[in-house]
Amino acid sequence: MLDSRRNVALACALSAVAGYVDAIGFLHLGGLYVSFMSGNSTRMGVSLAEGHWQNAAVALGLIALFVIGAAAGSLIVLGRGAHRQPLVLLAEASLLAVAAFAYTFGLPNVAVAAIVLAMGLENAVFQIDGGAGLGLTYVTGALVKVGQLVAAALTGGARWAWAPNLLLWAALVTGALCGALAYHWINLAAIWFAAAIALALSGIVAATAR
Repeated sequence: MLDSRRNVALACALSAVAGYVDAIGFLHLGGLYVSFMSGNSTRMGVSLAEGHWQNAAVALGLIALFVIGAAAGSLIVLGRGAHRQPLVLLAEASLLAVAAFAYTFGLPNVAVAAIVLAMGLENAVFQIDGGAGLGLTYVTGALVKVGQLVAAALTGGARWAWAPNLLLWAALVTGALCGALAYHWINLAAIWFAAAIALALSGIVAATAR
């Protein structure tokens, strides 16, 4: 997936968007996530153990919406139309715009639902030939790859093969920093910036498609 400078740049940009949006969701939801479903799964398990049924139900709802978004993204990629990658990004931008509008009209729960769908959908951007694609809204796999490729480099493998995966992690952290600052500034209205970036990326990807 990260086999060209174009793909590395796109993946890092989308990872930054995911970090930005997830930080906003985390602050708004008081410790739940809109893109990091491992964290939500752990919170769900802890809530069940402690008898906090409502918290567990919220976590489960977020997980279900994320899966629906991922499925929707895959349906776009697996379709027969041209420019499927920019279409996924356009759909993501549209959902984020819906979220921003929903917040503007006093519907924060609808906003959160649209955000989670968008984050699930984003992970289909690099899906190829029915494969699982590249996870863009979480970086545990990227960090595992960093460790594995560092070990390979130390034993005679490619010296810098680990760098793109480390950049994915750094992009997500940078995005999260910006998202937290933006949320403290303008609350969920900060999602407008993410929608604008996703829309711009859709246009760039369409213009540079090979």
